[in-house]
Amino acid sequence: MKYDVIIIGGGPSGLMASIAAGEQGAKVLLIDKGSKLGRKLAISGGGRCNVTNRLPIEEIIKHIPGNGRFLYSAFSIFNNEDIISFFENLGIQLKEEDHGRMFPVTDKAQSVVDALINRLKELKVDVKTNTPVKDVQYVNGSVSAIITESGQYYETTSLVIAVGGKSVPHTGSTGDGYAWAKKAGHSITELFPTEVPVTSAEGFIRDKTLQGLSLRNVALSVLNPKGKALITHQMDMIFTHFGISGPAVLRCSQYVVKAMKKWNLKQVTMNLDVIPSKKEEPLFQEVYKLIKEEDPKKSIKNILKGILPERYLLFLLESNGIDPLAKGASLSQDKIRAFVKSCKQFQFTVNGTLSLEKAFVTGGGVSVKEVEPQTMGSKLMDGLFFCGEILDIHGYTGGYNITSALVTGRLAGTNAGILAKQT
Repeated sequence: MKYDVIIIGGGPSGLMASIAAGEQGAKVLLIDKGSKLGRKLAISGGGRCNVTNRLPIEEIIKHIPGNGRFLYSAFSIFNNEDIISFFENLGIQLKEEDHGRMFPVTDKAQSVVDALINRLKELKVDVKTNTPVKDVQYVNGSVSAIITESGQYYETTSLVIAVGGKSVPHTGSTGDGYAWAKKAGHSITELFPTEVPVTSAEGFIRDKTLQGLSLRNVALSVLNPKGKALITHQMDMIFTHFGISGPAVLRCSQYVVKAMKKWNLKQVTMNLDVIPSKKEEPLFQEVYKLIKEEDPKKSIKNILKGILPERYLLFLLESNGIDPLAKGASLSQDKIRAFVKSCKQFQFTVNGTLSLEKAFVTGGGVSVKEVEPQTMGSKLMDGLFFCGEILDIHGYTGGYNITSALVTGRLAGTNAGILAKQT
């Protein structure tokens, strides 16, 4: 059977590509190995689906540290505001939350998935689920056909590979597309986990001293071997039984991976500043005054209890050899200074991250140098297009990866449709 456009993969980029190709009047097949379309979309944003981000384009690019600049051309054609209009035209009203994140008013990711599937039906896109693709065929420098595991053969002149990376494999992202890209002559940059919890063998982690403790609005940094910050993110974090997690940690994780590789390190030092709003010397003066002048007869623990969460306060006091029940009057200036320093500069080592399969996002993928930035078309194979996480593009969580997926999907589908109608 012959189709104008075939899209492999029913995630965010594949759904958008299928709709875009259908809107070009192409005869479209969307094929997915899973039983349901949009599985990754349905669990995104904690099941609420953070469909895009309303920050200015420059800011969005900054939040996509993995080749975000490649998307400048794409954003000039279809951008985050266009995504918002697109969903509102499908009947999905959106609302803006902190840091520009856009969610459906329903707070239900499934409503977004349903709207996309309904649009596929309107456009008469053929959908085949539970249909793994075995091979992609190229003839004389052009896309020719796909063959499914069950032996079905579908011819096409335009193929969009939208199968995702290798993270969150239970949604179907198991890295199938890399082999098809390589077969077309594409290079795959090294894959690594990003937006992933970080592991540590520090004693306080092994002993579970802080397990389950959340810290709000801290500044977390990854340090290079000379002790300089490679990156700092000010967000929330949590201590776990294997290391650390939470938004600040997820954003730092790729820098942990890169530092270990760049300097051939077994472990990397991180710096935790739990009071980033204050510089160290003014904070010392404030704490010194509290301890020595406000109520020196009170216990240290009670004097300082408003400054930090109690578990973390007791941990830092103990780390500095300070008895939490000692009276403020008995505490030396050096001890107070050491405590304040640890509030601003608590340094600990980490030794890696959880696996790529446990990551929210895959780093690496099809080299963007080999992809046309305004069409998402392959520079090496006629009729081949890529979109979404299979590309070597990765952003932070907060609507940035899904924005990249929807924008690249829109361009890939539109141009695959245009090409098919020309041939």
